[in-house]
Formats: sequence, structure tokens, C-alpha cells
Amino acid sequence: MSKIVRKVINTAKAPSAIGPYSQAVQVNETLYVSGQLGLDAKSMEFVDGGVQAQAKRALENMGHILESAGTGFDKVVKTTVLLKDIEDFAKVNEVYATFFTAPYPARAAYQCANLPKYGLVEIEAIAIVGDVDNQ
Repeated sequence: MSKIVRKVINTAKAPSAIGPYSQAVQVNETLYVSGQLGLDAKSMEFVDGGVQAQAKRALENMGHILESAGTGFDKVVKTTVLLKDIEDFAKVNEVYATFFTAPYPARAAYQCANLPKYGLVEIEAIAIVGDVDNQ
């Protein structure tokens, strides 16, 4: 029986974890990306511009983590979008659609009572690392 490989992924291009967790963990060919907020990686402050700006920055941060693991948005198979206000769903969708193309990942979206640092949106993902045969 072969060993399962577990690798922690970390990049300075994305905000550091604000708790006891990793930016991402890769297990064999599956990458689990922790929820990303609309934080600037250097200042650790939210970007200005509301929910769309925060969603864009969260996805840019995710992109840096995906790249650090040797994968990309085209290999994301599942995302979860957490919103402070479900009324922002359409606004976040507009931004989300600029990062993902068909075949789109599976997704869930929820309104939650609060997000870390009082953010407006948080997005996590599961991706494949390696070659993918889309059928």
C-alpha cells in the first residue's frame, strides 16, 4: 500500500492565515484551499470598494495559492462562497464569472451571521493538482 502524501501550501503572495490553519493542504492530487477573504496580503486590511472588490481580491488571493501548488482555476472542482448578505449573491457572481470558465466547478453559497474580521465574502475551494481529462 502506497503512502498518502500530505503537503502544506503557503505563499507570501496571499494573506497569511489569521488563525491556526494553513492557506491550503494538498493530499495526493487534491488541494484544499482555505477560505480566502478580500484582504491585501501586505497590510492584512480589506480592500476598498465593497463586496465586489473583496470578492475579486479573495479570488486573486486564491489564484496565488493555486499557482503555488502548481494548479489553477481551471482545475477547481468545488467552491463554497460565504456571504455576509445573501443579497450580494448576484454581485459576487459577476466577479466569480471572470475567474471561472466552463466546465464550472460545483458550488454552494450561504449567508452567514459573520465572517472573520467582519468581511463581506469568503471563498474556499477544492482543486485537482495534475492533469485533468474534462469529459
